[in-house]
Amino acid sequence: MTRRRSSVHFRSRRFNASGPLERILILAVLALAIGVTIGLLLPEVSSDTARAVGRYTATGSAADTLAALTVDDNQNSAGYDRNAFGFRETDTDGNGCDVREDVLARDLTDITYKTSGSCVVQSGTLADPYTGKTINFTRGRTTSSAVQIDHVVALENAWQSGARDWDSARRREFGNDPYNLLAVDGPANQDKGSASAAYWLPTNSGYRCAYVARQIGVKDKYGLSVTSAEKDAMLAVLHSCPGQAVPED
Repeated sequence: MTRRRSSVHFRSRRFNASGPLERILILAVLALAIGVTIGLLLPEVSSDTARAVGRYTATGSAADTLAALTVDDNQNSAGYDRNAFGFRETDTDGNGCDVREDVLARDLTDITYKTSGSCVVQSGTLADPYTGKTINFTRGRTTSSAVQIDHVVALENAWQSGARDWDSARRREFGNDPYNLLAVDGPANQDKGSASAAYWLPTNSGYRCAYVARQIGVKDKYGLSVTSAEKDAMLAVLHSCPGQAVPED
């Protein structure tokens, strides 16, 4: 008589979400995920929370200079006129070229000039600080706008933060000051418009600290104010780069 050998089947235990232990584990994981998400996002939407967790603390001369700027939350742009700043209407170095040509010559590499002995830039290469792109500039009716000259502190922003009270000479000085001018990607400059740091920062995150520090330097040089939102945005950037200095002229 043949005895049948009993077979033993080992089945892996399936996760049973209906059990009390499993439910506790699921709730714990969900609570942890929610807590991490809130911790990451809340400083982005609540300035009070960001302040409480130290997001608005910074060190260096840029932060120190920012702390000394006047805060004015009642700014408005009434009466603003871009032409009041006389951009490109001066030639302070007497080389026969306006400030656009001077900034192109300063910020581009591999430059060629329109004619021998001319200061008019015909072509060159820009390592764009705002986007991180390399732009090959060629002067022309349809190509020159690829590289534009940006007022780091926009003219309208300057107007509403103090320039409205200046005389015409001071406005023209500001409008043509190389310290406040950068050759940048044309579309990025258009996207920025007149926005302060509270509403626009370069997409190239590696340049944001230098950008904010220069804005602070310009506002300090000309005695311009900042809004609370602008100041917080600047501090949030400077928080990521301890010791950031205000750039020299």
